[in-house]
Amino acid sequence: MVSSIRHWALACDVIRQSEKGDGFEIGDIGQILFGEEGCDPYLERDATVWLVHWLLAGRALRSATWYVVFNFIQSQSFTQKQVVSLISEYAAEAKSSRSESTLNNDVAVCLRCYTSVSSRSATEDSAEPLLADLGLLASSGDGFQFHRGPQYSLPDGVFAFALLDYWRRWEINVGASQATLSFNSIAHDYGSPGRVFKLDEDSVGERLSKIAEITRNYLQWTDSSGLRQVSRTGKGLTADVMERVLRGAYAR
Repeated sequence: MVSSIRHWALACDVIRQSEKGDGFEIGDIGQILFGEEGCDPYLERDATVWLVHWLLAGRALRSATWYVVFNFIQSQSFTQKQVVSLISEYAAEAKSSRSESTLNNDVAVCLRCYTSVSSRSATEDSAEPLLADLGLLASSGDGFQFHRGPQYSLPDGVFAFALLDYWRRWEINVGASQATLSFNSIAHDYGSPGRVFKLDEDSVGERLSKIAEITRNYLQWTDSSGLRQVSRTGKGLTADVMERVLRGAYAR
C-alpha cells in the first residue's frame, strides 16, 4: 500500500525525489493542491480530477500505459487486448521486455480508473474510480469506447495549464524556444491537450479563443487569413506562470 501511494504521488508530482537524493520533498503540484494556500486539500474539485488525468496521460512521467491509451489508440473503440499488443510492440522496439501478465495488469488498472463499477459486480467495498467522473471512457461490449467532445466539466484553466506544460516539454524535446504553436499541434499531436482530453476541433478552437483572458494575455490566439496559432508574449515558460494559470482554474 505504501509503495502504491508513493508511486502515484510521484507520478502526479505531489512528491518528488529530493535534490539531495536522500528522500522526498513536496512537488510543485503537491504544493499547489495541499500547501498552506492549497487549492483543493480534500480532492473535491473537478479541476483536480482533470489535472490528475493530464499528469498521467499527458505528462506521463511514470504512467506510460496512460500515455499509450490516450495518445496512440487511433480508433474510437478498442479492446484491452489491442492496448496490450500495442504496448508490446513499442517495448520490443525499445528492446525492453515485459511479461504479458504484467502488461495485462497495467492496462486493466488504467482502464478501470476511467470506468464505473457495474451495479451487478459492485460490493460494499467497491469505490467509484477517481477518473470515472470525467466520462472519457465507457465500457462497450467486450471493449471500451472514447467519448470525444467539448468536455464541459474541464476548466479552462486546466486546459491552459496543459497547453503550457505541453509547450514546455515540446521545447525541451527539440532543444529550442518556440514563440508560436499551431492549432494542429495543439489539437492533434501526441501528448497535446486536444488529444489527451479528447476534445473535438471546434472545442479546442473555442477554448483557444479565450486563452488570452485565461492567461492574462501571456498567450494570444490568432485565427485569421488561414493562420491559426497561439503566440507567447513572454520570453520563456516559467513555473510561476504555470502555477498562476493553474490556480486560476480553482478561482473561477
